[in-house]
Amino acid sequence: MLKRFGWICALFIFAAMPATAQEKGWKQLFNGKDLTGWQQVGPGNFVVEKGMLKPVGGMGLLYWKEKPIANAVIRIVYKTTRPDDNSGVFIRIPIEPREEWMPVYYGYEVQVYDAGDDYHCTGVLYSLTKALARASNASGEWNTMEITLDGLRTIVTLNGQKVTDYTEGQPAEERKHDWEPQRGRRPKAGYIGLQNHPREDKSDSGIYFKEVAVKPLARH
Repeated sequence: MLKRFGWICALFIFAAMPATAQEKGWKQLFNGKDLTGWQQVGPGNFVVEKGMLKPVGGMGLLYWKEKPIANAVIRIVYKTTRPDDNSGVFIRIPIEPREEWMPVYYGYEVQVYDAGDDYHCTGVLYSLTKALARASNASGEWNTMEITLDGLRTIVTLNGQKVTDYTEGQPAEERKHDWEPQRGRRPKAGYIGLQNHPREDKSDSGIYFKEVAVKPLARH
């Protein structure tokens, strides 16, 4: 009887687990406890707070140091506390970064910033592509961003809506500021990372990340 009771309890606990933990094929890059597998460059850092990643301090980058990623879907679940919270998900970083500006110039930043214009808002390749939709949930609500790296094609969906669909070599918006990325092709495989970026009033960004996961693309 006790064995049967324990089995039933285990089954109930498994059924109650979040769906993301049960889905096949997804590898969770953030374990909810510490920064195992991650490396910080630049000022500031990320802290783990109640099972979530939170950026604090000056501008910098927390990158996944284990290996470059290609032909995969990257899923980020996050929330903001104000529309001017500023962060980004970096992809296609050509080499392992040693400081915070190289990824800005030579990778792509999938922007997280609801107060930006259509070239600098959540889900675009920062300053390069125009948003196909403004799909963020209200501040305080969770958002699910999925970034598909399919060869030289990058697709970004936010809460189920497509925001970006860009293939290397397509026309991009002209570079206007020296803090924007250099134009040019990016590699198929690259490092990924999360940006810590203070608000314009210099206060810490109130963004929380509760999931960073990767799933290889299914090939037919």
